[in-house]
Amino acid sequence: MMASVLTGAPRRSAHADSRLPQILDTAAHLFCTQGYQGTTVRDIASAVGILPGSLYCHFSTKDDLLAAVYVRGVDQICAAVEAAIARTAEPWPRLEAACVAHLEAILRDDDYARVVVRVRPTDVPSVAQRLIKDRNRYEAQWLALIKALPLPAGTDRKAFRLMLLGALNWAPNWYRADGAASPRTLARHFIAMFKPHG
Repeated sequence: MMASVLTGAPRRSAHADSRLPQILDTAAHLFCTQGYQGTTVRDIASAVGILPGSLYCHFSTKDDLLAAVYVRGVDQICAAVEAAIARTAEPWPRLEAACVAHLEAILRDDDYARVVVRVRPTDVPSVAQRLIKDRNRYEAQWLALIKALPLPAGTDRKAFRLMLLGALNWAPNWYRADGAASPRTLARHFIAMFKPHG
């Protein structure tokens, strides 16, 4: 039981595992739409159709459940970016492909990916280090992408990375699916603004 609290791994039982995908999907949706603090264990259990106490057969705390949702979201975005950048070896096209994959992940109806963008590790102190570890695993992809760019001498690559990811992550606040710009078009515009000219 203690391992579940420390690692965030779901508790195991044959019956419990049958509900696990539904619990994770439901929690991701509610965390995304209502916010982490605005979602209770009772909300999740009610939406799944189980008693609140039954949720603890799967996770020790709501924070552990968030950690499981978060790692799945990071896994999904990482996989999307890895697949996108594998298609080219050129630095700027690779960065643009990563931006497209990132935007598509957080702008489509993907609750897991949006939880990663919406929930900050500092919002949940008890699992903050686990969330930071997962976030850093994803940001390592961007460190490598930006390190490979032929930027002018003296360019602050860390600032470049933080500003670019910040701009991408803010997109869900203003993006409209029925608008003229697709995630791919937006990514092209982002890169055009960040890419040095001349």
